[in-house]
Amino acid sequence: MSSAQTILDALVRRADETGFGVHGLHVRVGDDVAERHWGPDVRREVHSVAKGVCVLATGMAADDGLVDVDEPVASYLPDLTFGAGTDEVTLRHLLTMTSGVDMPWSETELTDWPDLAAEFLGRPSRGRVFQYANASTYTAMRVLATRIGDVGEYVSRRLFDPLGIEDVAWQRCPNGFVAAGEGLALRTDELARLGQLVRDRGVVDGRTIVGARWCDAMHTDWVEREGTGPGYERYAMAGWGGPGRLWRLHGAYGQMLLFDRDVDGGTVVTVTADDHFGADAFAADVADELERQRPTTPA
Repeated sequence: MSSAQTILDALVRRADETGFGVHGLHVRVGDDVAERHWGPDVRREVHSVAKGVCVLATGMAADDGLVDVDEPVASYLPDLTFGAGTDEVTLRHLLTMTSGVDMPWSETELTDWPDLAAEFLGRPSRGRVFQYANASTYTAMRVLATRIGDVGEYVSRRLFDPLGIEDVAWQRCPNGFVAAGEGLALRTDELARLGQLVRDRGVVDGRTIVGARWCDAMHTDWVEREGTGPGYERYAMAGWGGPGRLWRLHGAYGQMLLFDRDVDGGTVVTVTADDHFGADAFAADVADELERQRPTTPA
């Protein structure tokens, strides 16, 4: 039995034992693949995994010399009025959630103000402190749009097309801009292709789609956090550290890409689910199973 199948079988058993509300599982170990679906593999909202797509879009534009992630966003949006200290916020700060701008999430945040980016940047900054907000990623993509045009079209052409992912629609705000931090629907298999690209540091079929540094940025230069639960102590560009040796892209209700680069050329476990409160425990189960599969070095 293949390594991927062994891992998959163990995770299927665990999902059945715990009642985790999983839709699909996809395991890739090196070039070895195994998958299981609990129904048709239809497109479903991936929630905050979309933040990783936004990082890749920013990276592609930076590779092309169109944006500088360390330049204040005020230089890209000169017509906006900035809050105290917010004029010093950069794209890197927006993508790592360290703008220091407070804006709690709401289901209607895309329509609560005439312009969400203007509202976000018009608020004061508390400095380089972590504050998770969908509005932060949305604002980052508004900045990106000033240099690349429509972000949804750019992502489809530059990222999804090379991955063989077609006709992806992104939720948009009333002003026509992509929701950014959410609003993408992908099949389990499509999400797994995205995970493979990240694992392989931006290369697909021998072609570099995005520079390796942007895939690495998802799990390096961590922002350390205090007073949080396991798996939420560290955040990078869209990536969470943990559980265990893993790092992950994690969307609400259990949409996850879990990465372990230390096993047989790199392992990616893709999860789609509808179980918000069971997702963390299942991610820990994935970490435990990959640890069990890790080769031991003879004494």
